[in-house]
Amino acid sequence: MVSRIDRKQVVATALRLLNEVGLDGLTLRRIAKELNVQAPALYWHFKNKQELLDEMATEMFRRMIWPLLSGDGPEADGFARTWQDTLLTCARSLRRELLAYRDGGKVFSGTRMTDGSYAAPIEGLLGRLTEEGFTLEEAVRAWWTVYNFTIGLVIEEQSIHPDPDDPTDRDPAYDLDSRARRLGAKHPLAAAAGQEMFGDVEAGFEAGLRIIVAGVGATASGRPGLA
Repeated sequence: MVSRIDRKQVVATALRLLNEVGLDGLTLRRIAKELNVQAPALYWHFKNKQELLDEMATEMFRRMIWPLLSGDGPEADGFARTWQDTLLTCARSLRRELLAYRDGGKVFSGTRMTDGSYAAPIEGLLGRLTEEGFTLEEAVRAWWTVYNFTIGLVIEEQSIHPDPDDPTDRDPAYDLDSRARRLGAKHPLAAAAGQEMFGDVEAGFEAGLRIIVAGVGATASGRPGLA
C-alpha cells in the first residue's frame, strides 16, 4: 500500500493549520482530516508529531533563507554591508518569518533540521564574519547568541500577541494597566518595567539586538574594524 499524499502536502497543510489551531491543537489526526485521509496514512511519512515538527521547522527555514540566497529584497542588501548589518539583517529576517506563523517560535525552537539546507546560509554568514576579522569561534558565538536571543524573544512575543494576522491583539494576561495596579504600590520599578518588557516588543527587540551586536564588537579579539 502506498500513501496517496506526500511529505510536502502534509507539511504545507500543517503549516497552514498552525495559524488556525496553534501548536497545541495541531495533531496528526487534525491534519489527516484536513487532507481527507485516515490518520495512519500520515505514518508513512512521519512516525510521530516531533518528526513532523522537525520537517515543518526545516521548511520554515527554507522559506526564510530564500531572499538571502536569491539575492532579492532588503535581506540580501543588508547581508552585503558591514558585519553589524549582517547580524542585524539575519536576526530581523528570522524574527519576521517566525512571527508569520502562530507559535512559530515554539515550533522552531528545539527542532532538528531534516536536511542540509541550513549549511549554505550558515557557511555564508560565518564566511562573512571571518572575512571581517573574526575568528571562527567568535563568529559562531556571535551568531549563536543573536540567534538564541531572537528565538527566545519571538516565543515571548507570541505569548503576548498570539494571532499572527492581528499583531494588535493582546493576551489579557499581559494587560499592562492591570499589571501596574497589582504591583505599583509596593514595587513601582517592577510595575514600570512592564511597559518596557511587554509594551512595544519590536522596540525592545531592536534595543536588545543592538546591545548584543555592540557587545560582540567590544569583546572581539581586537582585529582592525571590529571595535
